Amino acid sequence: MLVLATRNKGKITELRSLLSGFDITVKGLDDFSPIPEAKEDGNTFEENAYKKAFFTAKALGVPALADDSGLVVNALGGAPGVMSARYASDGATDQENIIKLLQKMRDKTDRSASFQCAIVIALPTGQYVVFEGKCDGVIVPEAIGHMGFGYDPVFFYPPFNRTFAQIPIEQKNKISHRGKAMAKLKEDFAKILNWFEFNEVSS
Repeated sequence: MLVLATRNKGKITELRSLLSGFDITVKGLDDFSPIPEAKEDGNTFEENAYKKAFFTAKALGVPALADDSGLVVNALGGAPGVMSARYASDGATDQENIIKLLQKMRDKTDRSASFQCAIVIALPTGQYVVFEGKCDGVIVPEAIGHMGFGYDPVFFYPPFNRTFAQIPIEQKNKISHRGKAMAKLKEDFAKILNWFEFNEVSS
């Protein structure tokens, strides 16, 4: 079993889709009794992903996968970065975060940005592996499209001439930051399953 350390339905849908085909049961946090939230106070995406994955793995006693991802905007010095999910405020909605971002970008000529992702799989012992991905794009001045989540409606991907919110999930999974990180994970997933089994025997 592998637990996805998130309640974000959008992320769960994407991650389950990307892991389909592997002989492993994938569950989300909502499939278990409530556990406290992990503190996401790291300075990097990898640090936050590890905090979430290890906290969940230790609490539930099974391997856990967590990702931390966000939008890095060059003209804003890398913001919103690790604060992407709570850019406008703690508990902010996607729309509130987008509104703040567009306000900050109003007078910026450099609109280049990237989505970045770190995926960590941790064992209850604290051992972990990390996979990273990045996707470059441009921030458009207004939201376009209704698919996806987060900043997808304002993240324009030049090779497709569309925002992420206009790209079907199957296509997005192939080129997104999370998709690229997951592709790296897939390459090593047979080894990871052996790692799970070895540590079950050794524990």
